[in-house]
Amino acid sequence: MTARTIDEVLADARSRLDRLAAADVPAELAAGALLVDIRPAAQRAAEGEVPRALVIERNVLEWRADPASDARIPEAVDHDVRWIILCSEGYTSSLAAAALQDLGLHRATDVVGGYHALSGLKPHR
Repeated sequence: MTARTIDEVLADARSRLDRLAAADVPAELAAGALLVDIRPAAQRAAEGEVPRALVIERNVLEWRADPASDARIPEAVDHDVRWIILCSEGYTSSLAAAALQDLGLHRATDVVGGYHALSGLKPHR
């Protein structure tokens, strides 16, 4: 097996995603998508919380989102849920969204630029 760099793994993950611009997130939420903040608690405390986001730290994301998992959250009703994953800058979220796609959650994606891009938006009214 040939070793791969993290840049190659990230590029592969992103090639499978239809990534969202931060400006597109409010419309996705209005259409029923779930925004999931995977940042660790310390990072959320330092950077700020995201209104309307579910907080599911990265280390348990697959178990909470998989509708077949005994550890799923109530929102994980089927494989058609639109999961929008958010991290600080949009790197870890790409890997996480691709992992959800590997579980058959093919509508999973992430936000380009992550929390930093999203926090620059004015509140959607």
